Amino acid sequence: MKLPTTFGELKASGYRTRSVKDELRANLIKKIRAGEKLFPGIVGYDDTVIPQLVNAILARHNIILLGLRGQAKSRIIRQLTELLDESIPVITGSEVNDDPFEPISAFGRQTLEMHGDDTPINWVGRDSRFVEKLATPDVTVADIIGDVDPIKAAKGGHLLSDELTIHYGLLPRANRGIFAINELPDLAGKIQVGLFNIMQEGDVQIKGYPVRLLLDVLLLFSANPEDYTARGKIISPLKDRIGTEIMTHYPKELQTAIQITRQEAWTNRDGNNVEIPEFIHEIVEQIAFEARDDNHIDKHSGVSQRMPITVMESVVSNAERRSLLTEEAPIVPRIADVYAAIPSMTGKMELEYEGEQLGANRIARDLIKRAAGEVFEGYFVGIDFNRTVEWFDAGNKLLLADTASAEECRGLLESVPELLGTATIPFDFKSSEIAKVVAACEFALEGLYAENKISRNEEGGYAAVTKARKDRRGMIYDDLTETGKYS
Repeated sequence: MKLPTTFGELKASGYRTRSVKDELRANLIKKIRAGEKLFPGIVGYDDTVIPQLVNAILARHNIILLGLRGQAKSRIIRQLTELLDESIPVITGSEVNDDPFEPISAFGRQTLEMHGDDTPINWVGRDSRFVEKLATPDVTVADIIGDVDPIKAAKGGHLLSDELTIHYGLLPRANRGIFAINELPDLAGKIQVGLFNIMQEGDVQIKGYPVRLLLDVLLLFSANPEDYTARGKIISPLKDRIGTEIMTHYPKELQTAIQITRQEAWTNRDGNNVEIPEFIHEIVEQIAFEARDDNHIDKHSGVSQRMPITVMESVVSNAERRSLLTEEAPIVPRIADVYAAIPSMTGKMELEYEGEQLGANRIARDLIKRAAGEVFEGYFVGIDFNRTVEWFDAGNKLLLADTASAEECRGLLESVPELLGTATIPFDFKSSEIAKVVAACEFALEGLYAENKISRNEEGGYAAVTKARKDRRGMIYDDLTETGKYS
């Protein structure tokens, strides 16, 4: 269907303008009634964040999302554009998406007076009606609201006080759309005042000249809960204007976290067959869970959900590298690959003072050990590894390099009594799936290491553990060495 191109055609079509909040509300109701998924790709918030968000939109509220980094705040904000109409009519040439029925700018009013029903109309898509700004201390009133443009004044022969001389900022350009500010507390107080004033009263002073703009905007904000009260401050009138405050959170269940990482991590390597054992998925996610509870890591900063995503990508990459070197397929990650992914962990942890003394690398190794121990318990409860432990206690050692092929590793593992048979009990791996069998055995060895029944060095070698360290699970830092020798 051909869209109207003039104001007269628009009126004849029966089109009626509605506010952006009414528009979002109506489209949300339509999606709910149709049984559509409201926020595709947002996992783990079905019973917490999403119902609160729905309530806020139904109530036509401005919204702030409070949460630590990596909790999908920006993704949620951007997905709200899907609740906007596909397109809306604006007066052609308007910088502020002037509604032909109720223009708010001097340009829009003058154009309508001059051309009447022949006023040209453009249609603006939903993506163009979303404006986002990261708040930083150097953001100015000109950035957000606008500034007087002397060149416009000179070319048009206008006084500086004339509204036609204004170069509009981001907020007016978001008129009839969504305006989002990330990290709101970092915005200077005077900018917050201007932001509140133009939303509450519809006016603002630019370079001493009063300007009145009755904007129609949904305001969305995001902030870190700590920043909300500590590093920055949100002025009281602006907080009062925000109708709904929603707390985001990290995944509460391991399976939810695994689902997020499966969705986000790039593990499909150019069509190559990548088969990730489930216990590798669980260990990678458990690392993040352990990190969030670790006293050496700053809880105020949080451990982003991006960490397990990048770790999983690095795990697969190390397994892919081994596959290229050994020319074996499929690509099957194992514990050695998780250790190889430590560089993807260390940059995503803000350490407390004691953590700084230990070092990020050592803490990352500890997290892997503890995570493997937690997952190991779930798979091998009640399974006896005494013969395996006795073999190590007899002075035997085993080195499984991360570049060693599955065949080579299986040859080494066959020398460990009962390990091949015992380690595969929880799994339905076929004997021909050598890479998976090796991964399971290495997982079992890592679990025994986590329980301090054997030891492990930094090169991936397993050996007996000294008697003094047996039954001391949890005291991980003592048996991690920087020299690579067996503890």
